[in-house]
Amino acid sequence: MSPILLIPGLACTAELFAPQIPALWPRGPVTIASTLSGETMAEIAAAILHEAPPRFALGGVSMGGYVSLEILRQGPERVLKLALIDTTARPDTPEMSRLRRASVAQARSGGFEPVLRQSTPNLLHPDHRADAALIETHVRMGLSVGVEAFARQQAAIIGRIDSRPHLPAITVPTTVMVGDRDLLTPPDRAEEMAAAIPGARLVVIADSGHASTLEQPDAVNRALLDWLDA
Repeated sequence: MSPILLIPGLACTAELFAPQIPALWPRGPVTIASTLSGETMAEIAAAILHEAPPRFALGGVSMGGYVSLEILRQGPERVLKLALIDTTARPDTPEMSRLRRASVAQARSGGFEPVLRQSTPNLLHPDHRADAALIETHVRMGLSVGVEAFARQQAAIIGRIDSRPHLPAITVPTTVMVGDRDLLTPPDRAEEMAAAIPGARLVVIADSGHASTLEQPDAVNRALLDWLDA
């Protein structure tokens, strides 16, 4: 059994993977990385590598996917397998960077909780946007991360590099997963990554938005177990 290291997304905690931990645990010890240290994607990745097991299967959601790709650049010999979930290899667009800076400014001036409540429904499949439990989970995670860490994470995301040129060099077994109604990192981004990574498997999660680990945990768990067993 190999250790499994999972990296949460922006303003998320280990709770993002609450449905996955018991399902994956029989395949190996599961660690949820902290993304609270570091000012840049490279620094966040280095901090996680410093605390990580010597070798591990690596999975990341959204920002956690950006960090995972950076970890592969810094310590490729330590990664046994890779799962990229609801993420993209592309850099930020100018419009997305503008929206991120505006979100941080609003969180600092008008309160973080309203920002989280306003943004969370956009993460979800249309059928889930009124799901109070999903919304409260995301608000709770964000408040636990806090405004300053949220601001650091947003800055790191804005400054991340274009990872597309590095994808063909990935040699570990890779699964790319995406919700079929993910508006933030839509299926075409997942298709792009899966096509560029040699031998990668693409899994589209039905009836899910950007928060697939919580929206469709059973489907995500099945895909991750297949990934670990491959």
